Amino acid sequence: MQVAEKKSVTNTKERTVQYLYKYGAIALLVLIILYFSSVSGAFFTYNNFADILRSISIVTVLALGVTFTLTVGGFDLSVGSTMSLATVVSASLMVWYELPLWAVILLPIAVGVLVGLFNAFLIVVVGIPDLLATLGTMYVVAGLHRTYTEGYSIYNNMPLTSGATAPGTISEAFLWIGQGALLGLPAPVWIMLVLVAISYIVLNHTRWGRILYMTGGNAEAATLSGVNVKKVKLSAYVISGIFAAIAGLLFTARVGSGQIDAGAPLMMEAVAAAFVGYSVLGIGKPNAIGTFFGAAVIGILLNGLTIQNLPYYAFDIIKGAVLVAALAVTYIYAKNKFKRA
Repeated sequence: MQVAEKKSVTNTKERTVQYLYKYGAIALLVLIILYFSSVSGAFFTYNNFADILRSISIVTVLALGVTFTLTVGGFDLSVGSTMSLATVVSASLMVWYELPLWAVILLPIAVGVLVGLFNAFLIVVVGIPDLLATLGTMYVVAGLHRTYTEGYSIYNNMPLTSGATAPGTISEAFLWIGQGALLGLPAPVWIMLVLVAISYIVLNHTRWGRILYMTGGNAEAATLSGVNVKKVKLSAYVISGIFAAIAGLLFTARVGSGQIDAGAPLMMEAVAAAFVGYSVLGIGKPNAIGTFFGAAVIGILLNGLTIQNLPYYAFDIIKGAVLVAALAVTYIYAKNKFKRA
């Protein structure tokens, strides 16, 4: 009798963990929406949800880059610094050098590619573990963007250290990217949705996506199957750099200036979104749709807490708790699955 009861309790626990793993993120999202809708009439409105989508657009784009590195079994800690560098570079190209819009968009993306290549060099060629390599890159890039700006944010007609005034301003066409709207939705939301859709198609419906997952699942088996693992990892980190640069462009266009360290507070939100995405519908691996849902959970939760006047300095506690909960469910499920196997 005791053995049967113990087995029944164990099965119940396994089913509970499996349910939380598969539906926990979506259930949490629904509960958050229902709770804040019941305590505040300002929460469940079109304008507020448009603001939420706008606020998570940058984090989602940043998290998509992290997602690509996770697919190959890596991890990119440098995305926040890369975003900051792209932010100040894009602003300086307009304010300091008065370059045309195409250059303002393409040059920061090229900077993101260079950071991705540097990460890939450290990881693939030198052989430094992903976490340590990108940690080093994070500090190097952070130092670069602070040195480039001499520690100042970049804004319209700012005074220069030489005593002169910067000749340029942030162009209206560029600002539309972050502040404009199309068909009732903010422009950055459209950009986010397009990038999520592209990432989903690439990861789930292309040969390259299958190779990325194969490399992350078992690099040795992928090599034996004829996959050039080094090139695959390089491509993942370059993609991560590009997404971080796009996030930087969106941030500049949204606030209308180049803020130093703009990406630092968003890096952990991006990481949390990517890891929460593992458990959406029990997919069990990094994926674009899950990353979007992860960012939405965090964004909606923080928006509701803001409406409730929770002090901003307590937000990191909430972000950390969401990340810990997501990791706990993911790893407990993986451990139980391994035992059953």
